This record gives sequence, structure tokens and C-alpha cells, in this order.
Amino acid sequence: MSGMSVGHQESPEPHPSPAVPRIVVGIDGSESSLQALKRAARQAELTAAALEALMTWDLPVAYDWFPQIPAGWDPQADVTKSLHEIIERECQAHPDFAVYPRVVQGHPAPVLIEASRGADLLVLGCRGHGEFAGMLLGSTSAHCVSHAHCPVLIVRGDG
Repeated sequence: MSGMSVGHQESPEPHPSPAVPRIVVGIDGSESSLQALKRAARQAELTAAALEALMTWDLPVAYDWFPQIPAGWDPQADVTKSLHEIIERECQAHPDFAVYPRVVQGHPAPVLIEASRGADLLVLGCRGHGEFAGMLLGSTSAHCVSHAHCPVLIVRGDG
């Protein structure tokens, strides 16, 4: 199976073969997303599925305000490097599956919804950093639970 196995190099293929079961995991660096990655890795290993590890980035936007972007800054490259480091660190215990790292510019919720098309499972962390203390799901997780094209597994970061 092609892909980036822990300790191996990334495949030039951006996605696994449609014939292979596919698990998508959203990663943002939070503890709950790291737990989601570990859970997704274990599930991929158990089911012989390919794991698509997805991280997003976007520029902050506000009406009539544009951020100052440092010369030479390449957010795609920075996020890609972070994603590879996270995969190497967090998936060491599960080396027997293919990982397809993917970095996409955009808001996480619609990107994850689109990535869920044709997937067998979408795995997300549950940050719950919204305005309401005590919410069980963050806004991205709640949106994905309501709109994903496949089953969704929400993993809490506390264990």
C-alpha cells in the first residue's frame, strides 16, 4: 500500500485508491485532535484502511482589515511541516497502515465535510472552545456531525 508509513517517505499520490477503505482525521494540534489521530491510526490499522490526515489553514479575515503578511512566509509549507511532525510523533505505535497527509487552505468545517465524501469514517477531536463553557462539541465538530457524508467519531482530549 502506498502512502506515508511511519519511518517511510510520503507517496506522490495525494489520496488512497478508491478500492481501499479510507478514514479521514482532522488535525489542528490540540490535545483532542492528537487523541483523534491516535484513535484513527488504530482504527486504520485494525481495518486495513488508509488514513488521510487533514490539516487546514486560512488567513484571518475581518471587514476592512487585512493582516500584514511577512515577506517569504509560506503557510502551506509551515502547516505541511507541522502535520508531518505530528504524524511521525503520534503514529509511531501504529506503523502498519498508509498515511496520506493533506494540507488545505480554508475553514476546517467545509474542508472536512468535503473530505468526508467517499470516506468510511471521519474522526475529529472535540475542543469545545466556543463561547459557551460546557459545550460538549466545538463548532467544527458539531458542524461535521450534522453534515458529514460518512459516520463521524468524536474523540475527547482528556483520555
